[in-house]
Amino acid sequence: MENYEMIRSIEDFKTRIDELKMVVKAEVLKTEVDDLEKLTFSPNFYNDPSTAAKIIKELKYKKNKYNSLNDLIKELEELELYFEIHQEENLMDDIINLIDKIETKLSKFEVDILLSKEYDDDDAIIDIHPGAGGTESQDWAQMLLRMYRRYAERFNFELEVIDYQDGDEAGIKSATILVKGHKAYGYLKSEHGVHRLIRISPFDSNSRRHTSFASITVTPQVDANINIEIKQDDIRIDTFRASGAGGQHVNKTDSAVRITHLKTGIVVTCQNERSQMQNKEQALAILKSKLYQLQEQENESKLKSLTDGGKLISFGSQIRTYTFHPYSLVKDSRTNYEVGNVNAVMDGDIDGFINAYLKSEFNVR
Repeated sequence: MENYEMIRSIEDFKTRIDELKMVVKAEVLKTEVDDLEKLTFSPNFYNDPSTAAKIIKELKYKKNKYNSLNDLIKELEELELYFEIHQEENLMDDIINLIDKIETKLSKFEVDILLSKEYDDDDAIIDIHPGAGGTESQDWAQMLLRMYRRYAERFNFELEVIDYQDGDEAGIKSATILVKGHKAYGYLKSEHGVHRLIRISPFDSNSRRHTSFASITVTPQVDANINIEIKQDDIRIDTFRASGAGGQHVNKTDSAVRITHLKTGIVVTCQNERSQMQNKEQALAILKSKLYQLQEQENESKLKSLTDGGKLISFGSQIRTYTFHPYSLVKDSRTNYEVGNVNAVMDGDIDGFINAYLKSEFNVR
């Protein structure tokens, strides 16, 4: 690494850390941490366990944020000192290691700061639906389901299959999964949209290239105590039996429940619990989450986007294209972020796309 490259890295880190200081309001944050710590020292602090738990959670979050920023500042000062000494002694290896360390921590901190919107802390409900094309698209939908399974495993998220409908010959007709974990919705909201696949079809005897589409809808699972009234007259509840190969994903009993919200057309299916009552409760909770988010939308176009009513699952509407042939490439059309190893992406390595999307929302480099 040349001297000018080291200088460029140091200046880049300085700029980014200064920006973060302004974004997190470092001095205000320190005052808030001190005030919250004082509250925990009160002799009556634990009289209200619920309030105490909320304060402790807020204190931990703000303290970690403040300490992470301070650590970056100290490491940058250490890097500058190393660079000064490097003029007389060869500290190349130490400098390179420290630059890599700061870049990794700084990038993670930038993304964590971006995940501060209202629903970002919530768990994520992901609905997967194939587009037109029968077996081709249904197989593609199942490939995406596997991708999200692998992603959840990589980041220690808990993944629960709520609904799973087998395809006619292969793949799936639809699936709903619940991803639980720290800021699960904040990370996975970037996956909302149409995903396009280009490959040589394994179902075509002539080995022709095919293009397939699948729609991903991501909704936060909001607090069960939210003030959303679901009237009995507004919904239709159907019960049925889970069948086919999907039995390996869900319980094959007569307890499966499908709830249709008549006013909005939202359909929620749950078949992962053993009792009809449990499936009904979980389906109602998911329906409540979807209705709450609809209520929060500012205009009709956003509502249509959320329910996929205004988005055709076809060419031109995709957010990301996965090309297996004639070359290997995955490219996000919103950020232009791309990866040449399509197999790694399909194995759950999608955090690069997620980070690029989050940064693009806030114009962060």
